[in-house]
Amino acid sequence: MNWIDWSIVLGLFTIITLVVLFTKIYMHSVADFLAANRCAGRYIICVADGMADLGAVTFIFSFEMYFFSGFSPYWWSLMTLPISLIIALSGWVIYRYRQTRAMTLAQFFEARYSRKFRIFAGILASTSGLLNFGIFPAVGARFFVYFCGLPETAFSIFGINISTFAVTMAILLGTSLWYTFSGGQITIIVTDFLQGIFCNIVIIVIVIGILVTFGWERITEGLMAAPPEKSMLHPFHSAASDFGIWYWFIGVFGAFYNFMAWQGNQGFNCSAKTPHEARMARVLGSWRSITRVIVLLMLPITAFAVMNHADYSSVANNINTSLNQIPNPTIKGQVTVPIILRHILPIGFMGMFCAVMLAAFISSHNTYLHSWGSIIIQDVILPLRKKKELSPQEHIRYLRISIIAVAVFIFLFSLFFRQTQYILMYFAVTGAIWLGGAGSVIIGGLYWKKGTTLAAWCSIISGSSIAVIGMVLQQIWPMIYNNEAKFPINSQWIYFIAMACSVIIYIVISLLQNQNFNLDKMLHRGEYAIAEDGIQPQNFKTNWLFKALGITAEFTLIDKIIFFAAMVYSLGWWCVFLCGCLWNIIKDVPDSSWMRFWHFKIIFDLILGIFVTVWFTTGGARDLLGMLKTLKAKRIDNDDDGVVRATASIPKTEINMTTIEK
Repeated sequence: MNWIDWSIVLGLFTIITLVVLFTKIYMHSVADFLAANRCAGRYIICVADGMADLGAVTFIFSFEMYFFSGFSPYWWSLMTLPISLIIALSGWVIYRYRQTRAMTLAQFFEARYSRKFRIFAGILASTSGLLNFGIFPAVGARFFVYFCGLPETAFSIFGINISTFAVTMAILLGTSLWYTFSGGQITIIVTDFLQGIFCNIVIIVIVIGILVTFGWERITEGLMAAPPEKSMLHPFHSAASDFGIWYWFIGVFGAFYNFMAWQGNQGFNCSAKTPHEARMARVLGSWRSITRVIVLLMLPITAFAVMNHADYSSVANNINTSLNQIPNPTIKGQVTVPIILRHILPIGFMGMFCAVMLAAFISSHNTYLHSWGSIIIQDVILPLRKKKELSPQEHIRYLRISIIAVAVFIFLFSLFFRQTQYILMYFAVTGAIWLGGAGSVIIGGLYWKKGTTLAAWCSIISGSSIAVIGMVLQQIWPMIYNNEAKFPINSQWIYFIAMACSVIIYIVISLLQNQNFNLDKMLHRGEYAIAEDGIQPQNFKTNWLFKALGITAEFTLIDKIIFFAAMVYSLGWWCVFLCGCLWNIIKDVPDSSWMRFWHFKIIFDLILGIFVTVWFTTGGARDLLGMLKTLKAKRIDNDDDGVVRATASIPKTEINMTTIEK
């Protein structure tokens, strides 16, 4: 890291810190802290939420996957496009969830099922989330240690060596914690948005720099050095068994079944101005991912090419010397690409990429700290309290204490936990503790009036139990047989079994009980509608296509253009995927054809990514100014704090209720 590189990193950190200090003045209530008082527009939510998902850990597990598997996982991921499209265009789950006006998922569970179920779901989701979140600081801090070439020991106290790894974790976590404290969800949305725009611009510059510096021909020559049965270019000749076709099939089902179930970024789910803005943010998300995928793919692919191309043999020898000093094979796999990048990125590009990783670390950690800390208070502590209600100041103090506790836990967990499997596999099995049964109770609760509380209990417990049993078996299997043996079912299949059992149990028990629930009241529809949510009249004129696609009176002309453009893009590449699969079934396509295809795909997405970055930057800037203006003028409602009150009155609209779509 040259002084130029460090200046880029410090410049980003300084700007974001100044923004944090500025946004503090807008945070006045619990609704501000938890949900930015529901004032965010589609573009700022889209970019900020995407940045929260693009954590440092996302970079590392993507590097890990693509470096060892090549383009194969990316090819199979194209099969998920129709599901992503359906979810985004239909407003699947997110629209109805926003209609409930709940600030956390478990608050919706109390309104739909019961308070006891809310508490149980909050505990289960928090446990799963904290275990999942527990390795984030370690993975991120380890990247900075190896990428920046930091020494193993930071300093010594009374003869005790303090590791750089621990100090780096503490500094990064402390920064994320302070950002979260300052203005809650308001600060998180604003800083994540600005970091997201910065990262989009820098990612485009880095990818262009890689293509110019190394050249596509050299990159593919390095990829061709892989054995024929472990092709880095040909997805049908890849040996990526853990990340092959079945991994993505299960992923497709899980994406639909568990959409929005994972609450690591739950603050964004309730921050939109209206349910329609929440849906449009998801539609825009199909464009947002274009730029991100390019860099997640190109950096590890280029790293592999450098390690296997004859022109870079001396560089590869130096890199192997560094890698051979890492005894833990799991950690070695995680830091392989960062160490290679440290040797091959030029001055300036090192700093830009390090700044991107810093932004990714902070954005994911402040979002997750906020989410899990909030869930513990909102869905566990407050429902269990029998004393008088908290004042807004006390409520926010409780939330901050909980966030500190989450930060301490993940720091200690990262410091002492030993990883033994791919990051994505660890995520699958720890996530399944909650996600195994969550989809059933969310979808059933929002869309099916027959869903019952007993069905929710049985469904969530069965899904969680299967996941826990699978996790235990994975750990003890080597001890039962021998140290080399692996449990025959990987984490992704355990996840699928948990989901399937949960769905069956929820449906069967609900049908046996044969009860009806008032969905209109929970979703604030019909006579329970709330004017500021942008109610749509039932009798607007539309054609059969718009009606089938869920296009309502809320859609402007621009909304419809964005809607159909996203549909054409996603379905177009899905058709390419289907044709490619058919072509490879009929004949064996040579690697040279795949090489040309991947070159076209990267250049196409790069050009489109430039357009999307300009588009989202202008739209997000407009949303940001509007959000701050609204926050400044909006009336504070201290009862809007995520607590379900049986005696609370439902605000009524003054429009003719016979025109409301039910």
